[in-house]
Amino acid sequence: MSSRWYTMPVAVHVFFLKGTEILLLRRYNTGYEDGNYSVPAGHVERNEEVVAAAIRECREECGVEITPENMRLVGVMHRQSNEDRIDFYLVANQWEGEIINAEPDKCDELAWMDIDCLPENVIPYIRRAIANYRSGQWFDSFGFGK
Repeated sequence: MSSRWYTMPVAVHVFFLKGTEILLLRRYNTGYEDGNYSVPAGHVERNEEVVAAAIRECREECGVEITPENMRLVGVMHRQSNEDRIDFYLVANQWEGEIINAEPDKCDELAWMDIDCLPENVIPYIRRAIANYRSGQWFDSFGFGK
């Protein structure tokens, strides 16, 4: 019997909301889903708590500061792409500073878009996570051939 545990990458994704709009970023020059829209996101680092990772990613990608009290966990997705993944989805309704594209080498557009009329090129699991948030579905699996 193997003593090694199965592990998988863990990521955080942040929904910045302003009225009926959500902040989307278009991926660029990353080698993954380039040209498609996502939300600010990134991997959770070793010994980093989920909310702290989300706050760090918002600072790195959007140049804003968010307190833990202004971050709310709204969903979890077990996702299969090239490997199994666990994704946490959080909502930010308040932040300090002006949202900017702080990583122009990885993102060529930041845009507020109507949550009821998302562009066609939103990454499919992100589209599903937004729909889950809107319907109150807290957990989902994606990409397992269902």
